[in-house]
Amino acid sequence: MARISLDPPRGTMLRIAEWYSRRKYGKIMDPLRATGHNPKVLGAVALYESRVAKWRDLDPGLKHLAEMVTASRIGCSWCMDFGHWLADDLGMPMEKIRYVPVWREHRERFSELELLVMEFAEAMTETEPTVTDAMTEALIGKLGERAFIELTAMVAVENHRSRINAALGLVGQGFSDQCAVQPVQKGAAGAA
Repeated sequence: MARISLDPPRGTMLRIAEWYSRRKYGKIMDPLRATGHNPKVLGAVALYESRVAKWRDLDPGLKHLAEMVTASRIGCSWCMDFGHWLADDLGMPMEKIRYVPVWREHRERFSELELLVMEFAEAMTETEPTVTDAMTEALIGKLGERAFIELTAMVAVENHRSRINAALGLVGQGFSDQCAVQPVQKGAAGAA
């Protein structure tokens, strides 16, 4: 249950965001409704997200794995629900994506580079971050500096998203219900 009303005053900024959300995602996303209580925050986040969407130096699949590992580590069920749906929309192999929350127990499903990216995202998300020089060097060697900087920024962006959504008590809206393969939850029986 959300910790803030998802029925904010309907100003111009919120109406525009709702229109866009319905058009792009088929429904109004709860994070928009929650941040609609502060139009300046909603506008700043919308502008920032539109700029983030234009980053193209990192492979979209690796970027998405980093985002999902970050959301999983923080425990943002809204972000995991939406992330599962986005992975399906990106054409990522759902039989792999469903294991992201428990990737350490299913390392064989991921490539060496995917494992490095997920380990880095998790280490960066820790409080205090546990990123090592070896992680950084390995990723720069495989991705190059531009893509590595984008990866680092994307993990920070997802930390921002997930921490806000988790703090506001936002939960999944059923995006992943539309996917053919359902996600595996941490600690779930049958996660083999």
